[in-house]
Amino acid sequence: MHHNYYFLKQLAPKLNQELTGKRFVEAFSQEKDEIVLVFAESIADEALLKPFFIKATLRSDFACLSFPDKFDRARRNSVNLFTHLYDQPIIHVRVFINERAIEIIFKNGEVLVLKLFGNRSNLIAFGKDGGVSQLFNNKLATDFTLSLEALDRPIDQSFEAYVKHDLRFEPLFPTFGKLVNKHLNHLLKEITDAQERWEVIQAVLAQLENPVFYITKIELVPVLSLLPVGEIVDSYRDPIEALNAYYYAFIRLTGIEKEKAEILRILKKRIAQTENYLENTFNKLVELEEGTKNDEIANIIMANLHQIPERAESVELYDFYRDQPIKIRLKKDLTPQKAAEGYYRKSKNEKIEITRLNDSLQAREAEKEKMRGFVASIESIALLRELRTFIKSNGLSGGTAVSVEQADLFKKVEFLGYTILVGKNAKNNDLLTKQYAHKEDLWLHARDVTGSHVVVKHQAGKKFPSPVIERAAQLAAWHSKRRTDSLCPVIVTPKKYVRKPKGLPEGAVVIDKEEVIMVVPMGE
Repeated sequence: MHHNYYFLKQLAPKLNQELTGKRFVEAFSQEKDEIVLVFAESIADEALLKPFFIKATLRSDFACLSFPDKFDRARRNSVNLFTHLYDQPIIHVRVFINERAIEIIFKNGEVLVLKLFGNRSNLIAFGKDGGVSQLFNNKLATDFTLSLEALDRPIDQSFEAYVKHDLRFEPLFPTFGKLVNKHLNHLLKEITDAQERWEVIQAVLAQLENPVFYITKIELVPVLSLLPVGEIVDSYRDPIEALNAYYYAFIRLTGIEKEKAEILRILKKRIAQTENYLENTFNKLVELEEGTKNDEIANIIMANLHQIPERAESVELYDFYRDQPIKIRLKKDLTPQKAAEGYYRKSKNEKIEITRLNDSLQAREAEKEKMRGFVASIESIALLRELRTFIKSNGLSGGTAVSVEQADLFKKVEFLGYTILVGKNAKNNDLLTKQYAHKEDLWLHARDVTGSHVVVKHQAGKKFPSPVIERAAQLAAWHSKRRTDSLCPVIVTPKKYVRKPKGLPEGAVVIDKEEVIMVVPMGE
């Protein structure tokens, strides 16, 4: 939670006390993705009086501020940055409304923004006109399009707005973050009354607004939390002290602690995904098995042909299976006999789906127990070499990493150790298929409709497991115009059989060889 908006709300006033009245002395970088900012009350004879340091570590895998008491600059391999702001006095420091960013405002009207957006964190200078004048990380090119006005996000956070959003707190408080959301969902699980739920939310909000800062461990990794969760190591009242303690606790992680924490995080995420899938699939199966079957509807239509008016769009008939009336939807352009034929065809798909769901439940349940066994084994490992051997021998290393660039460009889903990439639009589909998919990757697309290209990344020496193919097909169906269908046909083929001849419109391809599987559309 060291990036959390409610933590930054506490940090910004403290930085305001430290920096207001000081001057921006220099900014330099001597390590990749790390910049040091130096502030002082005055400069005399090249000696700094009461310097204040901000070290911003802005790696894609770890972004954090820290505040060392002193910092000795190296004589070599050190680069000056943001020199146009040197010697400028600071008049105010504040956090943007409902955003994970802090602005340092200079007397001349220019602004320096610490944008703490996880793997997209950056340091950005804005000119007097409000436009971006310089970035620390130029690879995050979209930051050039930011404006100061857009960084503030006023949101109606009233009880009336909460009710309007069907008692969902996430749209009102998008800055809570995963840890707070999980904590709140647990507290609200058994509460249905709107007012009671709102009181619980307000109580947690009050805790975030006036927090104790906890250094805790969650899944073996140090976390700065505003809530007393996990294995609490220490607590603080000062946000700068808390952030320093968190930073040093994180960078002191040993090799085995880091690798063990990462593989456990991945495995536990997969277990949670599998449990969600099992619950959703079981509910779908119950719905199919207990609901009115399509072949029963067809039989009811055929038994009551004389009662159905021509070109009717719906009709109420006697359900002799349940001894009660039933309302049946029809198509006005089809005769009752043709309508019955359609329901008989759906019945065949329905039976296929029930069989597939039962098979999938068994496979996923076995997979879940297997992953739980992996977790138990890994937690007991004490040596780094033993951990790496276990990960390799059990095939847990493949598909766990994807470049930040790919993660930014496409939707990414990790499933059973495989990386699934999903295109976002027609142009993005072309980019995925032509530049980021290799010939041995698996390529999927909903058949005969527009939709996203989906790619499953190949792992050397391994065949694509059936559950992985099925999951990728569900995503392809979900990200297509067949999203609302009960069952969707999806093309599955190695990428080497997919071509893009010149002249085809964006997103269009030619497929030389394909298989088709039927799946239920399901999103991330």
